[in-house]
Amino acid sequence: MDRGDLVFPRCAVWGMAAWVALAAFMGADAAAKTVTLSRQALRSLVLPSKPPVPADNPMTPAKIALGKELYFDPRLSSTGTISCDSCHNVMGTGTDNRKFPQGVDGRLDTTRSAPTVFNAAFLPVQFWDGRAPSLEAQAKGPLLNHKEMGMPNGQAVAARVRAIPGYRRQFHRVFPGPHPVTFDNITKAIASYERTLITPDSPFDRYAKGDRNAISPEARKGFMVVQELGCTSCHSGPMFNGAGNTPMGQGFFMKFPIYTHNKYVAEYHLMAHLGRYKVTHNPAEKHMWVVSSWRDVALEAPYFNNGSVDTLSQAVRVMARVELNKAVTATQVREIVAFLDTLTGRLPRQTMPRLPNTVNTALPMSGE
Repeated sequence: MDRGDLVFPRCAVWGMAAWVALAAFMGADAAAKTVTLSRQALRSLVLPSKPPVPADNPMTPAKIALGKELYFDPRLSSTGTISCDSCHNVMGTGTDNRKFPQGVDGRLDTTRSAPTVFNAAFLPVQFWDGRAPSLEAQAKGPLLNHKEMGMPNGQAVAARVRAIPGYRRQFHRVFPGPHPVTFDNITKAIASYERTLITPDSPFDRYAKGDRNAISPEARKGFMVVQELGCTSCHSGPMFNGAGNTPMGQGFFMKFPIYTHNKYVAEYHLMAHLGRYKVTHNPAEKHMWVVSSWRDVALEAPYFNNGSVDTLSQAVRVMARVELNKAVTATQVREIVAFLDTLTGRLPRQTMPRLPNTVNTALPMSGE
């Protein structure tokens, strides 16, 4: 595609009316070669300051504090060695930056890379295959996965937490009822904490609000290139994951890879796993995956559901070829990466919580 072409079918992502020239905002150098979004359409891409909160799990300071302690507590795992933070490190990038996460007893989950927890609150479904309709449902998965935290069932998780006096007191303050330490309430607390883990005020957000100098000319060109190539047919909306108006609990999925006759598919084992099909057993959903967000993508290497690509520049080349059947130039890759780098937001400042103790006794752990 020529850089001067204006291809309106790609505009379905943000609406036909949104695509208008805006030379004064973008600068004459960019506007001479490409179309731009209106100010209103640009502002619609700003990451919201607050995520959606389900009616049955309102956020309170006490619940968030409790959820944070549970998130950092390795005693929620069968061996007492793995916490939520082990694979989703909020003191760092929200993930573990490993190809495969390591769980209890050194077990590797060799089918999935750990996605970031940052901005997960904005996702309508969780996990690469979208099998969890909420953060609350997602929090249950790792606790019970034998390759992750390894607890046998939800009752065992609740019993472990209930055995810690400080947690019993906190649960009575946070949740109603005579027996508040339940598996559901544990995951509600964790989800409430996770909803605080958002990364607003990225350079792109400031640019979209009207600060033309918030991102470089190269990044502005990259923003145009992803539109011209067709990347934004899927990577759209404030999270750049196509799910901007998707109700919570309903995912936005895309086949990956679409184009399979190229070197990347075999080199990076892109068809080794069946994606959404493993959840629905619908043959039409083989190799269907949740569209990943571009937010903070610069911090999330290695890339793809199997962690097979180490660098963002190579991930750009792979995506262009296997999803759009296009080869990108070195200049286009450099511009796209410059744009993607502007989507790194302000990481939430975190402090380690003080966990409640057991006194004069030990909790039994598996293998001891």
